[in-house]
Amino acid sequence: MSIKLRNWLWRWLPIVFGCHCRPDRSFRFRDGTPFPICARCTGELAGILAALATYWIIHPSAGAAAALLLPMLADGFLQLCTPYESGNLRRLATGGLFGYALIVLLLTSLGWAFQWGLDLGTELLAP
Repeated sequence: MSIKLRNWLWRWLPIVFGCHCRPDRSFRFRDGTPFPICARCTGELAGILAALATYWIIHPSAGAAAALLLPMLADGFLQLCTPYESGNLRRLATGGLFGYALIVLLLTSLGWAFQWGLDLGTELLAP
């Protein structure tokens, strides 16, 4: 990876994801350098990319996508209210589901809005 790209990623990924960047909650490169974002945000990024790559082939319904948001919310709430602390693999998995669901819901709602606009235009133009 070029130095320019690496510097850009290290600067903007934490801002885009609103990441706390805690080194103890981040994966590490082979040289020991922590990722620019934590494990959960890494999962969200992977889920977002997976959803963008697969949405046009197959995607869950809006209800199923909304259910995919729940594991991360439950894990975060459990950590907030109890002494329990999840590991990085669980954070990666729940973040991945959340990122995937978030994009599916965004694209689904955009499709609904587009269809509503078409229906409204057809209604207005009808004699």
